Amino acid sequence: MPLVTTTEMFKKAYDGGYAVGAFNVNNMEIVQGITEACQEQKAPVILQVSKGARAYANHNYLVKMVQAAVENCPEIPIALHLDHGDSFEVCKSCIDGGFTSVMIDASSKSFEENIALTKQVVEYAHAHGVVVEAELGTLAGVEDEVCVESGNESYTHPEEVEEFVSRTGCDSLAIAIGTSHGAYKFTAAQCTRNEEGILVPPPLRFDVLEECIKRLPGFPIVLHGSSSVPQEFVKMVNQYGGNMPDAIGIPEDQLRKAAKLAVCKINIDSDIRLAMTATIRKHFAEHPDHFDPRQYLKPARQAVKDMVAHKIVNVLGCNGKA
Repeated sequence: MPLVTTTEMFKKAYDGGYAVGAFNVNNMEIVQGITEACQEQKAPVILQVSKGARAYANHNYLVKMVQAAVENCPEIPIALHLDHGDSFEVCKSCIDGGFTSVMIDASSKSFEENIALTKQVVEYAHAHGVVVEAELGTLAGVEDEVCVESGNESYTHPEEVEEFVSRTGCDSLAIAIGTSHGAYKFTAAQCTRNEEGILVPPPLRFDVLEECIKRLPGFPIVLHGSSSVPQEFVKMVNQYGGNMPDAIGIPEDQLRKAAKLAVCKINIDSDIRLAMTATIRKHFAEHPDHFDPRQYLKPARQAVKDMVAHKIVNVLGCNGKA
């Protein structure tokens, strides 16, 4: 099947009590690992591209790689999504360039400015058969060119969501309930430590999510910054020469709970980066004579595939939903 929008994906996810994974892609191995896992698990998938990824890999290369994945995985629905578009021009470029979904992130602006820019993108996107994700509330952390210092984040105000969706016409809404971008989602001061000395992050604000659901019945909600930062890969990175102290993510059981509610799209990026980097570091340590990129990128691609398969089954619940 050709690239699809997220409309039907989200309707099925909302009704079925699961979420679709939105995985960031930057190169061929990541695209392959994600889509091969989804093909085997019979899961729908959103391949998303950030502004930084477009600068790194070039828009045309990314679109062509995703189109190749569509041809190789014809049995699963695949959407191509712009992650954190920060201007009308970037969104327009992606809409004109083959994307089926775009996110306009004007969450750092005032409520009225956010509405105005989001509405502008929605009008252009809908005229071209493309759907739009918007955002209310601001997540802390760092992801590509998105950088919000801890202390400057803000939870979504549920009393604003109805007016925002009504006035903008957006198709899905990213909200802030305590997730965060990057591998360092929380400071040590924000966490507690368990008996083993491991950091335990504060719980997500399900009260905010549930209030948004009440005010937007049937409407798809999105969670950004939802990597769990698996500690086995953090340890592997550190074991083989890395330096990632106190990297901590969102517990998977909390994400699974959100997926059973109105959260239809969960963004995952850092976990893929961690799996790849840890695997490559280990490979170099064990095979110092290797210099062929295929030698270390092959196991790295498998690590991505294994990570995505785990997320599909244990976090998203979208296996068998293609």
